[in-house]
Amino acid sequence: MHTRTGLSPEEIRSARDALVRLDPALARIEAVTPDFDWRVREPGFAGLLKLMVEQQVSLASAAAIWARVERGLGEVTPAAVLALSDAELQGLGLSRPKVRYARAIAEAQVSGLCDLQQIGRLDDQAATAALMTITGIGRWTAETYLMFCEGRLDVFPGGDIALQEAMRWVDGAGARPSQVEAYQRAAAWAPHRSAAAHLLWRCYGAVKRREIPPF
Repeated sequence: MHTRTGLSPEEIRSARDALVRLDPALARIEAVTPDFDWRVREPGFAGLLKLMVEQQVSLASAAAIWARVERGLGEVTPAAVLALSDAELQGLGLSRPKVRYARAIAEAQVSGLCDLQQIGRLDDQAATAALMTITGIGRWTAETYLMFCEGRLDVFPGGDIALQEAMRWVDGAGARPSQVEAYQRAAAWAPHRSAAAHLLWRCYGAVKRREIPPF
């Protein structure tokens, strides 16, 4: 099984040190990036539904919509989603596409197409592929689910723009890597790719908040 709660502060420190040894280019940002906590989310249906709800909206909007979803469903389960009409789900703040995606996630769980209670038995690649069979779940959402909700330690969402920008800083490049290039570059950080993603996100956020100078 692959479920765990992520890394402790001591384990994060150890992973950071290991990443610098694996790729000295990372030392450039690792040395100035502040400490960070491992992102942990609720696993299972509620965790995946929440990640989908948060797609392509601001943090504030995502929090407000999710609060309405929780109140409206009472209990965040596949049955609760399927019991509501499309209009009722839209009334909770979901767009029409997200209503369709919410139903798809619920139906996948009920039908066994993608059983989130059993997905921990699959390796990272197979689990990502299984999640992506669900309408509305792309690679980024699948990978972040495995990282945040299951605590997998060697997952890297190469399509993430913030990660790509921080990767550009690592290499002192003039342009961000493409998604394909990001996955290829991150291969050097195995088996700590989730820690690398957390490090790069923290670096990106620190630069944007002016906690550290830009690269």
